[in-house]
Amino acid sequence: MRSRRRLDDCILMDLFCGEDSGVFSGESTVDFSSSEFVDSWTDNESIACFIEDERHFVPGHDYLSRFLSRSLDASAREDSVAWILKVQAYYKFQPLTAYLAVNYMDRFLYARRLPETSGWPMQLLAVACLSLAAKMEEILVPSLFDFQVAGVKYLFEAKTIKRMELLVLSVLDWRLRSVTPFDFLSFFAYKIDPLGTFLGFFISHATEIILSNIKEASFLEYWPSSIAAAAILCVANELPSLSSVVNPHKSPETWCDGLSKEKIVRCYRLMKAMAIENNRLNTPKVIAKLRVSVRASSTLTRPSTDESSFSSSSSSSPCKRRKLSGYSWVH
Repeated sequence: MRSRRRLDDCILMDLFCGEDSGVFSGESTVDFSSSEFVDSWTDNESIACFIEDERHFVPGHDYLSRFLSRSLDASAREDSVAWILKVQAYYKFQPLTAYLAVNYMDRFLYARRLPETSGWPMQLLAVACLSLAAKMEEILVPSLFDFQVAGVKYLFEAKTIKRMELLVLSVLDWRLRSVTPFDFLSFFAYKIDPLGTFLGFFISHATEIILSNIKEASFLEYWPSSIAAAAILCVANELPSLSSVVNPHKSPETWCDGLSKEKIVRCYRLMKAMAIENNRLNTPKVIAKLRVSVRASSTLTRPSTDESSFSSSSSSSPCKRRKLSGYSWVH
């Protein structure tokens, strides 16, 4: 009992050791060409273990249905994920850090319902999950106060965030070293490109695909191995030398035991559909010029009689971030 308590104390010290380290700076890099990196991903047994264990690090099978039935708010989740990605880009965190933060958040929401209030519980959860993920993966971690950037609506005291971190740890049973799609990318890439000629391209582009879709609740239906395989197939289709020999309907399930062809194909199709939709939304639209008559133009440029009253009313209610602390449900 004493040794277990000592172990828990050591873990707590490790988690909170980054609080005084200041703002993160610098960027993590990975040498995809190093022999050490390549050799670490040629072990079929290790990948099989990941596939066997991934079920323990995802929300339950009915998690997606809760969003579809509106038992959980999909838009609130999407906003929280968007904020996590903004902070990840702001501090140049690794993609894995952002993915883990979202994973912790989803697993928490599946196991425990947040109080239904103005929205600050969801923001507090997002801050706590990102802080825990950063402490797991980053060398330098911002202070808890400095995490609260990128347009947050509320400011939380460090002690409140720490209490929320402990609640997340308790709900997740301290299982933070999750299985993620990034554990499979290199192994799957070598199945398509055995010489590793395009390994860096595969990893970077598959990572972009995974992060770009992480906000979409529909992907909660798929486990990390299926997401990784689908992303690798999407990247392969971008390479002319490989797209002609890659068939998502035949090859994926042969890469390793335990893979589901049906789920990989469905996830692949969803990624392709999302890519088409994103391209459509991001395509610049040509707006026709409106002909404005001289009379209309003069009307538009004439000062409004209500301008002063509007200015005074808007200035009297400036947008402020509320500082919150001390919640009875965070314990």
